[in-house]
Amino acid sequence: MDKLILAVGSKRGPKLSAVAEALGAFSSLLAPNAQFEVVGVDVESGVSHTPASRVELMRGARQRAEALVQLARKNGDAWRYFVGLEGGLDVVQEGASAEGVQWRTALKQYGRRRVFLESWAYVTDGVHGHYGRSGGIEVPEALAHEVLENGVELSVAIDKFAGAVGIRDAQGAWGVLSNDFITRQEAFRVAVLAAFAPFYNEKMYSAAAASASSSS
Repeated sequence: MDKLILAVGSKRGPKLSAVAEALGAFSSLLAPNAQFEVVGVDVESGVSHTPASRVELMRGARQRAEALVQLARKNGDAWRYFVGLEGGLDVVQEGASAEGVQWRTALKQYGRRRVFLESWAYVTDGVHGHYGRSGGIEVPEALAHEVLENGVELSVAIDKFAGAVGIRDAQGAWGVLSNDFITRQEAFRVAVLAAFAPFYNEKMYSAAAASASSSS
């Protein structure tokens, strides 16, 4: 039986468990006769401690995965898939498009801002890569202000607001905000399922690409 190793750019329990749980759902589609292993490796995201935009979240997830690819090539590790996970905030200006505009400037020009907590994944086989994300949950403005204006790390800020310690390694901001109906692990699990879709559902994605090519 072939053994396929998935490298994850973190050693944090919720992230590794999220990947393992997602893998359990689609592994038979990805490689029916293979045995899978998930390994965690700490790598840098290259973004701020709490990403404050969708662009930064996507970049952080991708840069973690690409750091794993480079590490595997350097050390000769036989990793088959590389997974980067990034959590943080996405700032949206309600009632206006702020594309290409810094959110601080947009806030002065348009209506109320909405800040959402999101979890993103980027998965690559070293050649092709794809993104996936969780849903989003709205963050209270006072908490968003602590992170965005005062520069406090999200895990530190939400510890303060929730009156707890060590949120990052426990229920996470997702658990605090949703009263544990959505955990940090569950959010990342959804993101990983979405990011892996072009791999485990390759037939559908290939057919869609072929159809688009033939009609153009």
